[in-house]
Amino acid sequence: MNRFRLFVVVALVMLAVASPALAGNFGTADEARAMLERAVAAVKANKAEALAKFTKGEDGFKDRDLYPFCGGPDGNFTAHPTLVGKSLKGLKDKAGRALGEEMYAVAKEGTISEVSYMWPRPGSTEPVPKVSFVTKVDDQVCAVGYYK
Repeated sequence: MNRFRLFVVVALVMLAVASPALAGNFGTADEARAMLERAVAAVKANKAEALAKFTKGEDGFKDRDLYPFCGGPDGNFTAHPTLVGKSLKGLKDKAGRALGEEMYAVAKEGTISEVSYMWPRPGSTEPVPKVSFVTKVDDQVCAVGYYK
């Protein structure tokens, strides 16, 4: 019985030590919002260059699970690591929520809004709560999402 208690104590200590390290593997709400603000400035400075950097994850526009993505006036992704040319406006989560339409509906120049939905973390298929900060800049609807 004493060995079992020792095992439990050691396991709890290891979990407590590992938890902060695991939490550092994912972006926070503050980091997502800050990245979106930097993305807006980049689009205003040079839209074509910014969209290319977002897609490639260059210049700090890819940080763990955080990255900006944008859609153009036609509703298609103009910046995304894997979905450029596909429909952002028609995007739905696993529960059928029309998150792309909602992003286009709430996007306003100079305002950052939030859209909540269920989406799998990178490398997973199980949907979890995700929130994207969304805004409009020039003719682009841009967002950065983080997992709750």
